Amino acid sequence: MSTTLTSERPPEAPTGPEPERPDGRRNPMAAHPALWLFPVPALVLYITFFVIPTIQGVVYSVTDWDGFSPTAQFVGVDNFVKIFTGDDLFRNALGNNLKFMLVVVVFQTVFSLALAVFLTKNSKSSVALRSVFFFPTILSSVSVAFIWKFVYDPNFGLVNSVLGAVGLDRFQSAFLGNDGQAIYWVALTQVWFHVGQMMIIFIAGLQQIPQELYESAQTDGASRWQQFRHVTLPMVAPATAVVMAYTTVQSFKAFDLILGLGGNPPKGSLDILSTRIYSGFANSQFGYAAAESLVFMALIAAITWIQRRAVKASSPDA
Repeated sequence: MSTTLTSERPPEAPTGPEPERPDGRRNPMAAHPALWLFPVPALVLYITFFVIPTIQGVVYSVTDWDGFSPTAQFVGVDNFVKIFTGDDLFRNALGNNLKFMLVVVVFQTVFSLALAVFLTKNSKSSVALRSVFFFPTILSSVSVAFIWKFVYDPNFGLVNSVLGAVGLDRFQSAFLGNDGQAIYWVALTQVWFHVGQMMIIFIAGLQQIPQELYESAQTDGASRWQQFRHVTLPMVAPATAVVMAYTTVQSFKAFDLILGLGGNPPKGSLDILSTRIYSGFANSQFGYAAAESLVFMALIAAITWIQRRAVKASSPDA
């Protein structure tokens, strides 16, 4: 007796409109047309508060509008030409902002990663220390500015008082009163302000690394530094990209911190792009300030893109 085995193709999935259930009701897993209405409020807010103002900014950037007159004269690219060729204040603010960004991105990334490495384990002491380092992040920028203004005060500030008490008077400084160093002291304040926030991002990335990789590295005789260099750093590259991009945006938006430490308007050594643009609007130069805003936005986008490309190139999947 012989048996013939035949292979049957599985039935194809039905196409066309979804059949109704025997009781006449629709399948509960099918999307109801009314669900398409849920994104509408968010879309309206996005268009109202981002798309329309952005378009208006582009339009105003090619005019000399003062913010009050019903009409404005079209000036073409004159505003942009002046920004790049004839505005010493803008170039000074750009230089200050790049110095500020470089210090903040480097030190905040390094310090936050170091803290994350030491506080990765979910022990009671690590959790307590995470809370301590994260605490400054919940403070307002104005509060932080006033705290550090007291710390930097050259007469009765905390730093100079401590240095004087231990006999290190030669290291006392005017801090914010020193034009050559002021922007770096503000950058240090920014690092203290947000290093705990970036630490949490790195901890989340570190906790996703499989422990088998470290066990294999130990088996091969890798030292702690080699494990950190060849396992930790490549695996934490996505978190590094997030931290660097977010830190870059923060460094260009340190408007309230600068005003709190340097006054309004800040002196030239503390003037950055956001405060320079604010001064343009405050002085009724709406058209020119709008052009500065577009350059400002393009600069942030370019720097962030370069950072992402650099981090991606150094990642193990590149």
